[in-house]
Amino acid sequence: MYNGHKRVHGIKFQSVVVPNGLIANLSGPYEGKKHDRMMLNESGLLGDLELNANYMGQPLCLYGDPAYPLRRHLQAPYRNRHLTPAQQDFNTAICEVRESVEWLFGQIVEYFKFIDFKKQMKVNMSAVGKMYTVAALLQNAHTCLYGNNVSDLFQVDPPILQDYFA
Repeated sequence: MYNGHKRVHGIKFQSVVVPNGLIANLSGPYEGKKHDRMMLNESGLLGDLELNANYMGQPLCLYGDPAYPLRRHLQAPYRNRHLTPAQQDFNTAICEVRESVEWLFGQIVEYFKFIDFKKQMKVNMSAVGKMYTVAALLQNAHTCLYGNNVSDLFQVDPPILQDYFA
């Protein structure tokens, strides 16, 4: 469970956040040392996107951080040292979206302090992965009731709570 890069023990999850502010896919837990690309491969998300992420014959795309590979349904920022102005504009615009998604993950820990791994959780001593999964589900319920920064940014209302749990 040791992540040599961050020098901590822990677990990781791979999440997909949609424009209405909900966590639509949560895969994990994975060992803290596992690379994002490995989590992506093990999650089966790309296969699911190939089968289901199309609208009127056009692919729908997710935006991933720079660690993810470019695919038909998965986009990432441009990585060249010399970017065109259009590529720079894309990276700047998408950075705001990525930042709002990161805030959502921070809200999970803020609202549900019992899952703050560094302070309270011990892997193999408690059900850390299950607790985080429940906290993410409760975060979705909170979003249904109050919205969040992602739903505000995209101006897409989350479903009402009854519809979410139906």
